[in-house]
Amino acid sequence: MQKLNPLFMSLLLLGGISIITPSVTLGATEPLLLAQAAQNNQNLDREVNELLRQGREFVDAGDYANAIQVYLQAANLDGDNARIFSGIGFLQATQQNFEAAVNAFQQATSLEPENADFQYALGYALANLGNNEAASVAYRRAAQLDPENLNAQIGLGVVLLRQEDYDGALQAFQQVTSRDTRYWQAYESIGTALLQQGRIDEAVTALQQAAALAPRQGSIQMILGVAFLTQGNTNEALETFKQAAQLEPRNAQLQLAIGKLLQDQEQMIEALVTYQRAASLAPDLIEPQAAIAAIHLQQEDYLQAIVAYRRLTELAPDNGDAYYNLALALRGRERISEAIEQLQKAQALYQEQGETERLEKVEALLSELKP
Repeated sequence: MQKLNPLFMSLLLLGGISIITPSVTLGATEPLLLAQAAQNNQNLDREVNELLRQGREFVDAGDYANAIQVYLQAANLDGDNARIFSGIGFLQATQQNFEAAVNAFQQATSLEPENADFQYALGYALANLGNNEAASVAYRRAAQLDPENLNAQIGLGVVLLRQEDYDGALQAFQQVTSRDTRYWQAYESIGTALLQQGRIDEAVTALQQAAALAPRQGSIQMILGVAFLTQGNTNEALETFKQAAQLEPRNAQLQLAIGKLLQDQEQMIEALVTYQRAASLAPDLIEPQAAIAAIHLQQEDYLQAIVAYRRLTELAPDNGDAYYNLALALRGRERISEAIEQLQKAQALYQEQGETERLEKVEALLSELKP
């Protein structure tokens, strides 16, 4: 087994996005949350009903900001209506206003504590705020109230995984697969959890199950590729990443990972093309630009190396290595005065950053180049 470098660990996190953010959304509960808020109730006065009608119209038009304001007015008039607060919470969550969403869902759950949908929505909003402990309480409560809500179990597993409660997370995910053997997201989450525990063979098995159920899901292939790489199975990892890239052709991090594997296998032409693809997808991403420049310099294609390193100094102006390598490329084209200028920039950065060994290397080259 080989140790993963930061690139492949970041790819794992990008692929296993449920580790970072909840892998479930409020989509399943949207009609309920909003329809319940808008339903007519004989106990509500006409003004509240009119506000709810207006709010629903704003929602239908996609004008969530005005819808929130109208629902807030309705809540001020009817503060005991949990469904109004649930509607506010949903709209705030849709706008990524998760703190406001939590406040609204907490009001809804305090009024109707046995409502599983409200508990689930509260867990979702708390998870997005990073309050994993409170989110786990809400998700667990939602699952207890409605055992058929598999999304609540997934959400619970996600926040437990964030807290490094691997056994609890796996138990939650396995609750899902025991009820629905075709729920591919659960197998993907199980695979990611096992991979983080270092249980690589088990992770591969779970991820292959997920891939069989969802063969066109790029995130599964991404995590499976990381698992193969962790096993030391570089060739299979590369092929799996390529499959993921076919499914997610605009994923720059994935192209970067493929380029790194190709470069490690000394397939420099293919690696260069792949890095260039990554750079075109994410022009401000430093890593592919650095790799492109390094390959050009290694191949003594100094003109292209100069272009690439100049771009790198724009992206990473505090990177002394970029200026040093730019100087090497300029020296290769016998542009000595320009090379000295770049070396002096590298020298200043290395002095500032306390990079003694690099500083000595720069000063040695300066002594060689200066007349």
